[in-house]
Amino acid sequence: QVQLVESGGGLVQAGGSLRLSCAASISIFSINRMGWYRQAPGKQRELVAAITSGGRTNYVDPVKGRFTISRDNAKNTVYLQMDNVKPEDTAVYYCNADRVVLTNFNSVYDVWGQGTQVTVSS
Repeated sequence: QVQLVESGGGLVQAGGSLRLSCAASISIFSINRMGWYRQAPGKQRELVAAITSGGRTNYVDPVKGRFTISRDNAKNTVYLQMDNVKPEDTAVYYCNADRVVLTNFNSVYDVWGQGTQVTVSS
């Protein structure tokens, strides 16, 4: 069963930077659209940024100009570079893939990671 594994979370001071990574737990063929979501305490999970297999990106307004999503298709890995972080960026960050194509060419849809905590201190 394929899962996504996030890494790179932690504690950072406001104005600092952090880089999150997300990769599949097993060898796979490809991933379609990948996205980063976050969920702060008491709030709903929200999309932060997403990237298609062709590299097209979109961001939620509060992170535009500060966060950058990228991916390495050869490694089936997606990254989130977080710069000039703010206390309101504190949340658990989740990686999502809308469609994962396995090495047997079967597809698995809507795959999530377990989440990684990002805490920004003021």
